[in-house]
Amino acid sequence: MNFSIRGQQIDVTDALKDYVDKKLSRLEKYFDAPPTSEGFVTLSVVRGLHTVEVTIPLPGVMLRAEDRSDDMYASIDAVVDKLERQIRKHKTKLNRKFRQEGSLKTLFTDEAAVGLMTAEQTEEDHDDLEVVRNKRFTFKPMDVEEAILQMNMVGHNFFVFSNIDTQEVSVVYKRNDGKYGLIEQTESDSY
Repeated sequence: MNFSIRGQQIDVTDALKDYVDKKLSRLEKYFDAPPTSEGFVTLSVVRGLHTVEVTIPLPGVMLRAEDRSDDMYASIDAVVDKLERQIRKHKTKLNRKFRQEGSLKTLFTDEAAVGLMTAEQTEEDHDDLEVVRNKRFTFKPMDVEEAILQMNMVGHNFFVFSNIDTQEVSVVYKRNDGKYGLIEQTESDSY
């Protein structure tokens, strides 16, 4: 598995690159065949916090984890651990969803399965409402239960998806009481 490693406000040394490659190579045991797509690793330092973001695009699947700490090497370790936990935690639930032939289940070994993430939230600067990041994605049809699973896996508090039951775009979100909410589109004659 190849990774594009870049730094923001930090020089990425050969030692850091080697450490990232070594740690992320642990994930290869979860795949039947080595992924042909390139993964992306961003290392940054902001206000003394060392942040590591890893995104691994696969056919129909997007693995993503992020960690911040006072030590870059500790952040790298934590990100890899998060990715492995995601894979192990959701193996049984996702295998149940992808039992048909030719599904994403065939992409991974029997030891693991990964969550699907098709959307990441758009980051916005709230002071002057300037959009600083724009992402495009394709909605994958799924049911509400799978959308909640995906939202929890990526660590976001909402998840946009194409509801397989209604054929409409829907949003699941985590409520302050720890339960979940669902926002669905309704037809209206007037606005």
